[in-house]
Amino acid sequence: MRIVVLGAAAGGGFPQWNCNCRNCAGFRNGTVRARRRTQSSLAISSDSLSWVLINASPDILTQLAATPVFQPAREVRDTAIRAIVLVDGQIDHTVGLFMLREGGPLEVYCTASVREDLTGANPIFRVLGSYCGVNWRPVPTGPGSSFEIPEVNGLRFSAVPVASKPSPFSPHRNAPAPDDNIGLLIEEPRTGQTVWYAPALARVDERVAECMKCATCILVDGTFWSDDEMIRLGVGSKRASQMGHLAQAGPDGMIAALKMQRDARRILVHINNTNPILDEDSPERHELDREGIEVAFDGMEIVPGVR
Repeated sequence: MRIVVLGAAAGGGFPQWNCNCRNCAGFRNGTVRARRRTQSSLAISSDSLSWVLINASPDILTQLAATPVFQPAREVRDTAIRAIVLVDGQIDHTVGLFMLREGGPLEVYCTASVREDLTGANPIFRVLGSYCGVNWRPVPTGPGSSFEIPEVNGLRFSAVPVASKPSPFSPHRNAPAPDDNIGLLIEEPRTGQTVWYAPALARVDERVAECMKCATCILVDGTFWSDDEMIRLGVGSKRASQMGHLAQAGPDGMIAALKMQRDARRILVHINNTNPILDEDSPERHELDREGIEVAFDGMEIVPGVR
């Protein structure tokens, strides 16, 4: 199994175009040692020939250009991306679908609730119907359910509902459905490697903890360091928990949950521009280093089980 982190940042990327927080301003003027990051997206393959794109960020064209393996050039128009899986309907995970309109119908796997939002409140699927079209493939979320993608051999996907929030434009923003947000347990039966991927996660419940326990590689929500981060920095009015994210710090935070999974490779993804872990010299980043928890970056290549 081979994984490429196409984009490691949360919505807005890093540095965010209109933000002058310590991280963004420091990156621009050279006082903060950090990497530029685009918005969250991942690709995975079992044979390095056929790939699944997990989420399509607004930065998808930049990400594809930086990843030559996605353009095998076998014919005049070609791509190694065989299907797209959406873990939610958020703008920063779906707008990139528009950028892929020049080819044939997109094979898009998502839950029924996400499809409803992307044909109604934010009609991306309906708009694409006037261009390439979308072949919707339903993603089951019931206990014990899984699905495979015929165009990509060797991988099995299980969608697990996770505590978070649907998109702000969703008609049921304040009444989440179980399938609004999912994590993905991705297995490669041939090697026994298993990845748990959940870029938006508000709580580590029993089912999520079990997925983390059985994974050889965990890629999980690293959006905020503290619950009041946006408020404290004066760039927002909501807590991380109100936006559907579990902060890293604190006795019940993501770091505490990851400490229980020391046998797995543990990587934080979907990192907000305000998060101090972006600063490679910060005390928060050093804390992660001591715990052996990695911070994802654009272009990061991962082989589960190999550190």
